[in-house]
Amino acid sequence: MNDLVDVAIVGAGPYGLSLAAHLRRADISYRQFGLPMNLWRAHMPRGMYLKSQGFASNLSDPDGTHTLRNFCLETGRRYADYGVPVSLADFVDYGEWFQQGRGLEVEEQLVADIAPLPGRFELTLSDGQRVEASQVVVAVGVEYFARIPEVLAELPTDLCTHSSVHDDLSGFDGQDVVVVGAGQSALETAALLHENGANARLVARAPSVAWNGKPLLPDRPLLQRMREPEAGLGSGLSTWFYSEQPKLFRHLPTATRVHRARTALGPAGGWWLRERVEGCFPVHVAHRLDWAKPTGDQVRLGVRVGGEIREFTADHVISATGYPPDISRLPMLSARLRPAIRTIAGTPRVGRNFESSVPGLYFAGPLVAPSHGPVMRFVYGADYAVRMITERIVATTARPVVAGGIG
Repeated sequence: MNDLVDVAIVGAGPYGLSLAAHLRRADISYRQFGLPMNLWRAHMPRGMYLKSQGFASNLSDPDGTHTLRNFCLETGRRYADYGVPVSLADFVDYGEWFQQGRGLEVEEQLVADIAPLPGRFELTLSDGQRVEASQVVVAVGVEYFARIPEVLAELPTDLCTHSSVHDDLSGFDGQDVVVVGAGQSALETAALLHENGANARLVARAPSVAWNGKPLLPDRPLLQRMREPEAGLGSGLSTWFYSEQPKLFRHLPTATRVHRARTALGPAGGWWLRERVEGCFPVHVAHRLDWAKPTGDQVRLGVRVGGEIREFTADHVISATGYPPDISRLPMLSARLRPAIRTIAGTPRVGRNFESSVPGLYFAGPLVAPSHGPVMRFVYGADYAVRMITERIVATTARPVVAGGIG
């Protein structure tokens, strides 16, 4: 029988590693399970850049010493708070540097099952080992939520895949590839395909491609900064609210929170990507997929444009259509645990400290965007989330009383 640990952390991405750093600093015993930075390391294409500004791409460090800026200074890499895109390679290396620098031990196994026991939880790992923890934090990111539209879902995987399965797009050199979607992932996937020798084209139902503007200068006149503040998720008053006020966001009406979590900061390309897309390969907007059929080693797509159907033929289709969070797609939640978790729009309903309706069970990251706002879809949200979770865990973790001390 394993000793009971205070906290089990499920996941080792930016949210999970950030939480581990805070728990370690607070002297809370924990065990962490997952593959460090796996979403970024194995499910994002080489050559990609983050949309977030440098200052908004930090993991949460209790001392403020292990920032992306300090990592870049120490390793001689280019960095700026504003205006210099953060490369995927640098961000993955930063995550490893953060983990090592904070002394975080991650057990590189997946959690297969989380089951409730009286006053604690039992976790079954992928190797069959069982671990007991007083509290559990699920911080798994979006890797379980990759979505392929129904019209493409029946195609074989040699003809159609989600963008998340590709960490190297150079294998499509010389092939005709259709990318479906209109957001950053779709635009950058198409650009990287083109730059790696593929005949790429993008098909999107959106009426046009949206582009984010360049970051606003932080030393603008005060009145301009008040009218259009620059925040972690971008510029503008609403974006500032989503970035900096998750504590207030959770008090909005439920329907409003659900709508804004889904639609705020919608599909758009980074300003630095625009010159790599426009005029470089075909972009078909206002095109809605109607049907898809395999034809030998290719795929035919029927695309509705107004009242007409156009046909495209491709060697492969990449669906860059996002990761809508859905708690039902988390395989590690046991059949005994799942019904006790209250939900909001298919996601766990969590309180101010990210604790669910099951005492001691917490969720962080994109899964809680309908509770705490769109910032939870981004690395920038990790600092607020892990500080609130740590505060609650410290307050509810029994500490031994020192003999002779004051109780």
